[in-house]
Amino acid sequence: MGEAAPDRRGGAGSLELTGRSVRDAAFDVFRRRGLTTLFSNPGSTEVPFLAGLPEDLRFVLALHEGSVVALATGFAIGRAEPALAILHTTAGLGNAVGALATARVNRAPLVVLVGQQDRRHLAFEPFLAGRLEGLAGAYPVSAEQPVRPQEVPGAIERAYHAAATHRGPALVIVPMDDWDAPADDEREEAAAGRVLRMAAVDPEAVDALAAFLETAESPALVVGAGADDAETWSALVELAERLVVPVFQESFGARAGFPQDHPLFVGFLPADRPRLREKLAPYDALLVVGAPVFRQSPYAEGRFTEHETRIALVTEDADEVHRSSAELAVLAPPAAVCRELALRVPARDVAPPKPFRPPPPPAPAEPLRAGHVLAALAERLPRDAVVVEEAPVDRPELHERIPARMPLGFLSAAMGGLGFALGGATGVRMALPERPVVAVVGDGSSIYGIQALWSAAHYRVGVLFVILSNGGYAIMDRLAERQGREPPWPSFDVDVAALARAFGCASRRITTHEVLVRELDEIVPTLASRDAPVLLDVVIAPTESFAP
Repeated sequence: MGEAAPDRRGGAGSLELTGRSVRDAAFDVFRRRGLTTLFSNPGSTEVPFLAGLPEDLRFVLALHEGSVVALATGFAIGRAEPALAILHTTAGLGNAVGALATARVNRAPLVVLVGQQDRRHLAFEPFLAGRLEGLAGAYPVSAEQPVRPQEVPGAIERAYHAAATHRGPALVIVPMDDWDAPADDEREEAAAGRVLRMAAVDPEAVDALAAFLETAESPALVVGAGADDAETWSALVELAERLVVPVFQESFGARAGFPQDHPLFVGFLPADRPRLREKLAPYDALLVVGAPVFRQSPYAEGRFTEHETRIALVTEDADEVHRSSAELAVLAPPAAVCRELALRVPARDVAPPKPFRPPPPPAPAEPLRAGHVLAALAERLPRDAVVVEEAPVDRPELHERIPARMPLGFLSAAMGGLGFALGGATGVRMALPERPVVAVVGDGSSIYGIQALWSAAHYRVGVLFVILSNGGYAIMDRLAERQGREPPWPSFDVDVAALARAFGCASRRITTHEVLVRELDEIVPTLASRDAPVLLDVVIAPTESFAP
């Protein structure tokens, strides 16, 4: 009986011929796609993959899966390309679902590998087996478990393309024994080598937008997170200056869509319909760029705008287009559209709108309030600072006092869930080590992602964390007051500075204005070069009103 020919597409003979495993092939995908930083809190199902990691791949440990995804999200946003997160079966993916939702709504491209039990006995549902396919709900932009081990590298590349195209987390579920299976080097993968995304604009679309604006007597621009890049900012400035129109920032935007120190910037839209209608009533045409039409909270009766106000939308987000109430929507890269539109529309000879002006700094006083901290930061932060916000009750005042003056000057969790800022700021600084990064976080918010401080300290990531410690969930207290009822939750006083030290992060607790400005004068000038985080736990009186 003759010998069987070796099977080059898998099977026992392949590994002997090539010496390559599925794990080796996956590492090659990581290198090819720039996924060489691995954010993880691993478990047993990931050990066969991670143990003995090649030296050119960087492993970054976080102590909770929410922090893993927050770090990766910040890293992806900072680099404007997909980042890699690795999660551990049901517990890991389950713990990370809220953070994955934030990544999706923040348009952060993530490749997420989820470990699974050994394929060979999954049918018996062994210990640590996960029912993983639907665990993250509708938030992943794609999710698949390859039908055989040799499909894993191609699935990772498809996840990379899906994350980059749809701007969100793409999941690949990998049984732990797949990594040691022989690679299939004699068959092409079901994944494109290069995906080129066209930036050209249909002239008819530009004509339609130009006609929309030319017929308006009092147009205005509304910008949002989808316009937060240097090219789009430049195009929007050119368009706004040609039209001499006011520029509003969307409410609850995760990023700034326009330089907020520009004379045509007039402030932030309110987040309820009655005030929104009042704010937009003077304008008969709104061109919305990179923002939803419109993001609101809480619900109120009535329309977004008056009947006479027409709305057009430009965005790359198809879902944003489909759910909008715009009469005209263009699904295209905002930078290309606005650049062409600025060349097409006639210049207007009108008086410019009254520009937005931050309020004056409050007089030094005790007890400290959020305004003291935010005004002191505004006076000291450099132009290129990245401010990561997660202080819900104080967010309106932060917007008033600290303008975003460069792209990625402001970053927040668009989903509204807590736990993003500490890890997100750390990931941004890892991606952009030359930019100063400051996270402004409520004490209650900080507890949701406090484990990220360990990663910032261990990997020597020089973020300034400013904790606004008001002794409770102040925003919940304010919302309860709107109901006219007493809240059942107690206040609390957590020593965040002590927690930070427990995680290895230098920290200081501050109770006076004098100490606050002294500490900021010492720390802020070092932000661009510092290689270690520091946390300032600032004790403030609770903010007494909230009107987003």
